[in-house]
Parts: sequence; C-alpha cells; structure tokens
Amino acid sequence: MEKNDPASRVQDLRQFGEFGGVNPSITDSSTYTFLEADTMVDTFHGESQGCFLYSRHWNPSNKYLADAMAALDETEGGWITASGMAAITCAILELCKCGDHIVTSVTTYGGTFAFLQNYLPKFNIDVSFVNIADLESVEKAILPNTRLVYTESLTNPLLQVSDIAALSEVCKKNDVKLIVDNTFTPMIISPAKLGADIVVYSMTKFINGKNDCVAGAICSTNDFINDLSDVNTGTAMLLGPVLDPIRSSSILKNLHTLHVRMKQHSRNAMYIAEKMEGMGLKVIYPGLKSHPQHELMKKMMHPDFGYGGMLALDLNDHETSNQVMQAMQDKDIGYLAVSLGYFKTLFSCSGSSTSSEVPEEIQREIGLSEGLTRMSIGLDNDIGRTWDKMLSCLKETNVV
Repeated sequence: MEKNDPASRVQDLRQFGEFGGVNPSITDSSTYTFLEADTMVDTFHGESQGCFLYSRHWNPSNKYLADAMAALDETEGGWITASGMAAITCAILELCKCGDHIVTSVTTYGGTFAFLQNYLPKFNIDVSFVNIADLESVEKAILPNTRLVYTESLTNPLLQVSDIAALSEVCKKNDVKLIVDNTFTPMIISPAKLGADIVVYSMTKFINGKNDCVAGAICSTNDFINDLSDVNTGTAMLLGPVLDPIRSSSILKNLHTLHVRMKQHSRNAMYIAEKMEGMGLKVIYPGLKSHPQHELMKKMMHPDFGYGGMLALDLNDHETSNQVMQAMQDKDIGYLAVSLGYFKTLFSCSGSSTSSEVPEEIQREIGLSEGLTRMSIGLDNDIGRTWDKMLSCLKETNVV
C-alpha cells in the first residue's frame, strides 16, 4: 500500500486551536468582524483570502472539517453541508440548469432516486437511469445536453461496484462530469484519484460513526468549491444548507478514528458474510469471491481497510426479513433501524425502507427482492459470539 494513504493524509493535518489547543477552536458565531471596511467589500467580491464573512458562507469550524475531508479524498477543496442529501443536491444543481440531462445508476439510495426521478422534472432536467456496470449502456445514454453521470462507489442497497476509472474515461470523452457518492466506502475507495470530478458523502454514516448528527460533504477542485460558495450564484451559498459548527467540530474529531473503525467494520462484515455463504444463504458482499465485481473491488480499493461494513442478505420475502430482524434485535445483535456506519449493527429491509422511493416494478427489475435485508455490521469485539447469536435467529425463523 502506498505511504500516502487516506489515513496518513488525515493524520498529517496541522490544525491547532486558537490558543494552541490540540483540538481546533469551535467558532460559535454567525457573523464575523472586519477590522477594515475595505476588507468587507473585498470579501463580498470574493477577492479576500482568509477572511470569514457569515457562517452560511464559511465559518472556521466548517473550514477545518472541509480541509480534512479534502485531505481524505486528495482533492483541492471541500465544502460541508447539513446533510448528505444537501451535498448531493447542491453538487447536482450547481452543474445543471433547465434543459439539461443526467445519466445515473438505477441502483442508488432511495432519497437520491426520488430527487432525480421526482424533483428535478420541475426544472425540466431529464434523467436516464441505467445499469452502471454496463459501460456501453452508460455511453449510449449520454446525449448532447448531458451534464453529468452520477453513481455510488458501492451502490445502495445491492452493493454493486462502480468502475470509477472506466466511467471517468467515458465522461471525459463526452465532456461531462462524474459525481460519485462514496458514503459506503470512505478510505476504502478514493474516487477522485480514480477520475471522479466530484465526491459527495453523507458524513452521518461511517465518517462520523456515532449516529448523533446529520451532515454531508462535497470534495472537488477549488474552482468548483468556489463556484458553490459564490455569494451571487453559488448553489450552496444561496440554498443555505450550513452545518452547525459544534457538530462540525465533533465530526472532525471522529474522522481521526475512521481508519481504525473501517478496518473493524470490514473485518466483522467479512466474517459474517463468509459464515452466511457457508450456510448456503444468498448474501451479497464485495469481499466474497462470488461477488460479480469482486476483482474490480480488489483493483480499486486500499487493501488495508478491507471491503467495508455493508452486506445484504436476501431472505426472499418481507415477512421472513421482518421475523429475522426482530429476532436479531431481541437477542441484542443490533437495532432494526435505517442508516449505517454505527458502532452497533443496524439492519433494515431495503425495499420497504431506505429504497421505498424506488417503485416496486423497478426494484424487481434491478434484482431488489422484497426480502433483501441490508446490514451495517458494527464494531463488535467478539464477532464469533455475534455470529452464534445470529445463527440462532436464523434457525428460530427456519431460514436455515
């Protein structure tokens, strides 16, 4: 593994507090004082560096976190938002205008699907949904008015691996931007290094890791970040999805343990996936050789951080999924809850929860069965003990 890995880039950050504190100071202000009147004018015109204007535009706490996220993804700049959906929508709307066209993976987070399918038509922005693993279909879907291709590194909830480097080549050939949501695989995959123009995150998940706040991030070039934050035309500036600086400071601290957590999430998920596959269960996990894009994942990933903490178990029908999840919650394996990246295991039936915005006919078309159960495997110290409890649940519900 190369020495300049994502964890090392975060480790090398030098971010002192205002008075030399080892943690950066939290700036609890909505607006900022200018010592010279001319400086205020220059800042409004975007001509002044290192000055803070108003917390919807920039504040020091969010700037610390943005710089850390840019270091994580090895991009020039970053921008912090109040949710993952704010990051996704601001990035897309910054690039698109009325009459434009988007190509996207049909397998994607339900909220993203709803935004693309149901919300963007209000602005006369058309969207084509494709199988992102079929590069020929992606290229055929690109039109003269296409502005961007959108995908997830590891798609939600079917865990399909996007070939980011190949998609980047298609996009560059057709002069369109590539946006990649890397929420499932921070540190494991570095989309910008593989050719993505813009990387978005829900920091609510693995990056924060505690499920105590909602936040998002956009990582890209300085030019794109400056466009986002322009006081006259910037989408993020004008729509205003700013993160509270206290939350931003908390996430920054948690970011420094991300590399340790991702290793443990991945180690535990691999153990559970192998056990499930050994029992003959229909399990989807990119670390398994049976996964159709296992070799692609190996080629793209930073090997030190594993294959991630997400797996999907296909239990065929909704009733069986509910029974298994209820049994697992009753045995304290984890919680029947949406979201992911928590230190305890979380599980939900995707088709009726986080992918419920996707119409049933499309769910079936892409292979999302009504019993597909998404699991975010936690940081359990004794994963063998967890598997024993999980196996007893599967036996009680007659799955095995």
